[in-house]
Amino acid sequence: MQVALNYSPQAAALLDQGVIELDYYKCPNWPDMVATASQQRPAYVHWPLMAGRHNGGQVGWENVTSLLNSTPTPYVNTHLAPHIGDFKDMPLDTMLPEHDRLLTEAILEDVNDMGARYGMERVILENATWDPSYYIPRPVLEAERISQVVHDTGAGFLLDISHARCSAAYLGVDPQEYIANLPVDHLRELHVTGVIYDTSQNRLNDHFPMTETDWFLTEWVLEKIHSGDWPIPWVVALEYGGVGAGFSERSKVEVIAADLPRLYRLVKPVHA
Repeated sequence: MQVALNYSPQAAALLDQGVIELDYYKCPNWPDMVATASQQRPAYVHWPLMAGRHNGGQVGWENVTSLLNSTPTPYVNTHLAPHIGDFKDMPLDTMLPEHDRLLTEAILEDVNDMGARYGMERVILENATWDPSYYIPRPVLEAERISQVVHDTGAGFLLDISHARCSAAYLGVDPQEYIANLPVDHLRELHVTGVIYDTSQNRLNDHFPMTETDWFLTEWVLEKIHSGDWPIPWVVALEYGGVGAGFSERSKVEVIAADLPRLYRLVKPVHA
């Protein structure tokens, strides 16, 4: 398993100083950032594709293909995240079978299109997080539905532990039980980051420093991987830090210096 970190100037400075070690930078689909990050470590790309939202044209298939071919990125990712506004009169918390069917059909249309473009063996599907501002309907967050889509298409699975923790809390289920019911038999990539309780929205929110609850879940997932119960993902990415608006308070040097080495030791215990 490789270890990756969101690219940020703070991370670059720590790497130069020898405070942290990593195998890859994880970057958005910004060619300039990819070029900058690649001067230190290989950089792979994570796209803002949303299966069920039909936003491939907006993201730009040319951008996807170009970066896929010019970086060591092994997979094209998409989030399982249709938008409630695209479905007339559908409430966010719907549990109606006909709504479930419409949402699944919309997701499958996008995933199958990606498979036709790049080969399904290069497509990975990421579990979404419960976030009312993203307007992702409840059925899409259900572990059973995520598993069905992954298994029916044959795509790989990108497990985001913090997304799983937030969605499990919304659905009222234990996070370990929720994760175990996801399609972990198709695991290809793993994302890790901290979760806090957002009092302004009365919900859990991610991309913050790791808490002990986050470490507990991460250690449990990695134990499943190290024991051979689950497949070995190609990379484990710490999704902390970044560039641009909203990241100035979430790219703290002291957080990166503490969280990344701890994750590195968990992923690669022989180096501890």
